Amino acid sequence: MSTIPSVNGLLLLVLLVVLPTVALSWLPPPTAKSQARSSKSIHSGGGRWQAQQSDVDLTSSTTNTEASKKSVFFEFVDFLTELQSSIIDEVETMDGSGETFSKDTWGVFDENNFNGTSLSGGITRVIQGGNVVEKGACSLTLIRRGILSAERAAAIRSRQDLDSIRPGDVYSAAALSIVLHSRSPMVPTFRSDVRIFFVEADGGKTTMAWFGGGADLTPYYLFDDDVTFFHNMCPTPLPIHNSNTCPHNSTIIHPSSIVICVTNIIPMMNFPIGSEHRGTGGIFFDDMEATPDAMEFVQGVAKAWMPSWRPIVEKRNNTKYTEQQKQWQLLRRGRYLEFNLLYDRGVKFGLANANPRVEGVMVSAPPLIAFEYNHQIEEGSEEARLMDILKNPKEWATE
Repeated sequence: MSTIPSVNGLLLLVLLVVLPTVALSWLPPPTAKSQARSSKSIHSGGGRWQAQQSDVDLTSSTTNTEASKKSVFFEFVDFLTELQSSIIDEVETMDGSGETFSKDTWGVFDENNFNGTSLSGGITRVIQGGNVVEKGACSLTLIRRGILSAERAAAIRSRQDLDSIRPGDVYSAAALSIVLHSRSPMVPTFRSDVRIFFVEADGGKTTMAWFGGGADLTPYYLFDDDVTFFHNMCPTPLPIHNSNTCPHNSTIIHPSSIVICVTNIIPMMNFPIGSEHRGTGGIFFDDMEATPDAMEFVQGVAKAWMPSWRPIVEKRNNTKYTEQQKQWQLLRRGRYLEFNLLYDRGVKFGLANANPRVEGVMVSAPPLIAFEYNHQIEEGSEEARLMDILKNPKEWATE
């Protein structure tokens, strides 16, 4: 059996369990060495990742349910790698500037330095200076065979009400996250992620897995029909409001006509002057039991990302704007960064480490921002209308 990534694995666990909406690309590669093992390679669209023979041998599971959860995990990782490549191609084509995404790989995805021992890895893709996307990041992270600490095991038990989760249990996790900062203030910033968390408890006799994710817009100028279109594009989920799918402490709500298990509905920025929502919302879900039906829903959410944002880009990107409107965008980006640095527990945790991978921690940050002391918004202006919506959210979906 291989040794496992402990510290680095905990970074991912904090993000997946504590703050599911943060980008995951900043995680450094695991440093633990692996012992010799019987293994086989799995080739997928986004790169090459190694799986233990014992991990892919589903017949060793105690029940069909356990085998199904393992199968869902591996199938979902393949889906994420293929989706990342597809999104990169679409964004580069849509942008039309000739700028391309850089590629930073580590661990099992590093084809140049792969030594056959890694189980974990990541692919961080970043585009900068485009015509449409001034800065964008699309990051894939995979953690395999991590070990739950006492603190993390307790956190999962409190969220899931599962007494079987114990320190020392083995976990795996995978996530794909995207942040696309638009050059034009008439085009909203787009943020999204999907993820899966898989735990093998009781010496591998019991397996549990959950999905989480979401997608939302951060507009700078409010076009009601664009926001309504985006919300209407959110997939309608399967009926999942039963005790076997939603843990008892999750909230079942109907944001934008969507019924899902959630614990974090809309990220908030709580400033001394009052509360602001980060944007106009979208779809958010967490603690969703990872069944094949649930995976179909989550894949539908991810497949809707670009079809929900690209038409808005095509509609608004050529809209003329003033220097004053661009400055307003930079001010709102300052709020976006303020949220990340002051209130985003994942970012704070990453920066607090002894040797933080700052490039990765800050990969979702806007390229340019502005701070202005005591900025005053003209009453009755479009800027004032946006702020009113951010402080007093409304129902957008009409379907």
